[in-house]
Amino acid sequence: MIRILIAEDEEPIANLIRMNLRRAGYGCTWAPDGVKAADLMDTEKFDLLLLDVMLPGINGYELMEYARTLELPVIFLTALGSTENKVKGLKMGADDYLPKPFEIVELLARVEAVLRRYNKAEAVIEVFDVVLNTASRSVTQKGEPVSLTMKEFDLLLLLARNRNIALYRETIYENVWGGEYMGQSRTVDLHIQRLKKKLNWDNEITAVYKVGYRLEGDVKNT
Repeated sequence: MIRILIAEDEEPIANLIRMNLRRAGYGCTWAPDGVKAADLMDTEKFDLLLLDVMLPGINGYELMEYARTLELPVIFLTALGSTENKVKGLKMGADDYLPKPFEIVELLARVEAVLRRYNKAEAVIEVFDVVLNTASRSVTQKGEPVSLTMKEFDLLLLLARNRNIALYRETIYENVWGGEYMGQSRTVDLHIQRLKKKLNWDNEITAVYKVGYRLEGDVKNT
């Protein structure tokens, strides 16, 4: 299992991040200050560090220096969203920089992208009776191959990575199709219906009134 260290002094934010990362299949450990984070980095092995800049004890920039010696990928999460602070973090070696406030779906996408860059991303995701292989971009259901289009696969992967989270149609469209969502477009709804039909998932993917769609239940990463 991929293990992520969350160095964040605001407990409500840390709990929200931890809850959603765990739902996505990641193991998470929380450090409320820089000293605790440094101690955990000394004694345990992590695959990724989510790092707030304004930490008590040891600040995020100082921890960033230490993370580099451990070759630990880092994503800065901070309210210091100015270009100057972003450039400073990236120049120090951070892999990404996400200003607060941010959407959980964006955080999950950034996490997956950084892990993939380091060849740490989970290759296989199990959703109910369906297995997604992200390396080969193939899908099987009860051991039998399922033929999905490229967009259907991307849609299923997005839902799997964000299970139990209600995703706005705009969010789905922007992440799968990569453009600006036009409210009158039926593209998302039609692809959802095709995906539900191909997988016989009448109840697993649910419509959320005035929002979009949500994949129910647990997902297993291997």
